[in-house]
Amino acid sequence: MIVIRLGQRVVFRCGLGWSVVLLVCLFASVNAVAQFSTGIAGAASGAVGAVGMMNGGGMDGSYAQLEFAEMAMEKQKQDAAKRKEDQDKLIAAGSVSALDLAAPPAAMTEFNNARDMLAKDKPEEAIKHLLKALNIYPKFVSAEDALGFAYAEMDQVQEAKNHLQAAIKLDDKFARPYSQLGRLELGQKDYQAAEDNLTKAAALRPKDVDILTTLAYAQNQNHDFNHVIETAQRVHSLEHKGSANVHYLAADAAISLKDYSTAERELGLFLNEDPTNAMAPGARYNLGVLEKNKLAANQKPALPGQQPNVSDTRQTTIQTFPNSQWLHSQLLTLNQEAEDDCRDCPALSAVNNAPPRPGDIGSVTYTGKQYTLRKVVDEVAVSFSVTHGGHMVSDLDASDIRVMDDNKPPAKIVEFLPGSKLPLRLGLLVDLSGSVQKRFDFEKAAAAQFIKMILQKDSDLAFVGGFATKPEVTQDFSGDREELSKGIETLKTSDKATALFDAISYACWKLASYPEKQHVARVLVILTDGQDNDSSRTLRQAVRDAETTGVTIYTISTVERDPNRARSDADEVLSALADRSGGEAMFPNDMTQLTKTFSQLSELIRSRYMVAYKPADFEANGHYRTIRIVALKKGTKMQVHARKGYHAQVEAPAQ
Repeated sequence: MIVIRLGQRVVFRCGLGWSVVLLVCLFASVNAVAQFSTGIAGAASGAVGAVGMMNGGGMDGSYAQLEFAEMAMEKQKQDAAKRKEDQDKLIAAGSVSALDLAAPPAAMTEFNNARDMLAKDKPEEAIKHLLKALNIYPKFVSAEDALGFAYAEMDQVQEAKNHLQAAIKLDDKFARPYSQLGRLELGQKDYQAAEDNLTKAAALRPKDVDILTTLAYAQNQNHDFNHVIETAQRVHSLEHKGSANVHYLAADAAISLKDYSTAERELGLFLNEDPTNAMAPGARYNLGVLEKNKLAANQKPALPGQQPNVSDTRQTTIQTFPNSQWLHSQLLTLNQEAEDDCRDCPALSAVNNAPPRPGDIGSVTYTGKQYTLRKVVDEVAVSFSVTHGGHMVSDLDASDIRVMDDNKPPAKIVEFLPGSKLPLRLGLLVDLSGSVQKRFDFEKAAAAQFIKMILQKDSDLAFVGGFATKPEVTQDFSGDREELSKGIETLKTSDKATALFDAISYACWKLASYPEKQHVARVLVILTDGQDNDSSRTLRQAVRDAETTGVTIYTISTVERDPNRARSDADEVLSALADRSGGEAMFPNDMTQLTKTFSQLSELIRSRYMVAYKPADFEANGHYRTIRIVALKKGTKMQVHARKGYHAQVEAPAQ
């Protein structure tokens, strides 16, 4: 549920997903927030007239103060030429549709009553007045548009779309419905449709910075990177105070295109226009990365007979771009508690052919491309590790731990096992994207050595694979170390984008789908730089998938460390994935330490425990249930590393 306020009053509330919130928070100017929040609801610093409600930033960016009713009253005082001039100004400013000026007084009265109801957060009452207005005057474009807002406020998105499309059918030269429809589609992550409608709005209002900024966001989400840069240039040619974030979007798009000179220019514009922006530190760091790569390109020796090109950095592989708008937004929304309650989540929801997410506690089966929850079982199994003073504690027994599920002790502890007695189900994913190429052979050799070290021949199984835009399994579940090593050896790098979050979701559900007759430890090890620029899943969804499937994630960074630099957003992503699932993020200083890191990881995994229990007062109702484990040894409290909780997802129907 989105709630946006102006001052102390809620002016927009809509359950459209966090991408719209990020759009408002990160990429819209102050005027865009006002436009988005109050565009149809129409209330800003007191009573704003019906014309003002449809204002799109024209007329010097202020709300038109003339109401339809007032216009009707003034008809007798104005000559025809003056009335025509005023009406033309309102239409040109995009404040109203030309058809609205013919609305009779009774329809205007109903419309203004609806405006008052929307200002009081009473969309149901507003809808009644708007329907009356349309009954009186069926061509009332602004009434259809306002109905779109009112239904969106009630989370009836399809009904909202129907009325916005009706407004467009009445007057396809009025930009407001296109703009609002595009924003609704952004909330639903229908980026292609959003871009199409916002493009039409921008064609009708080519100097509306708010529409253009929103369009740039939709284009970037739709991977239409060249047009993002073009749109940012259009914004820059206009007065766009408060809209500097459009340059950050353009820089992000340029990086995806490997157009580093444009990225450098756009980051410079962003910092020049808004040096105190929350994303300014990341922009400065990224500029440093670009400069470092430029210097590396200049120092690269020329081939025989070739003159060195000191200005072109596109021929080199960029080391990393660890602070992007996408990663920054993912970290901002990860801990938003508003989405923790998943009662409205569908029981099965496929995304981009990735495995869907069934309930948190249940048996999962896999047939073809479909993962299905067959039944809900009121039992939770949690894998966790315990440390004290930086050292692993491996001699605990059941009497040394206390479990709290949803702040209540379990109804029953079913089983407690040390990791040495727990069969291992391991997934190993290696980043294949272009940013890791120069270290790739060393990484594969270290990973193969790890597989040989960690697997116990009789009880353990693993699969290996890589990912760029999508995951690729090169050796399915096997206990044969040699076969798994061959699977690692066949991995090849790619110059494609990186979909880290999609790969994590896929691997978690693959681990969960393997048929088991006993409790096992499900572990996912990811060798990556932490970047993501192509996932359909979000960081939050990837974390939820790990919690849901009981998979512990260990991340190993492939970035060579500079001890003097601050942690990047990519580093924070790796830490968040590990921490929320009960694993650990590991950051070797350079590749020479990678083998040692893998050795430490083997010890970590084998030192884990598993506790299975029946939670008290369990209901499969979609609520988020927290998990807290306390370990005490001879009165000394230890540090426990375990997943934070799970969603007691509603059972999916049997198929």
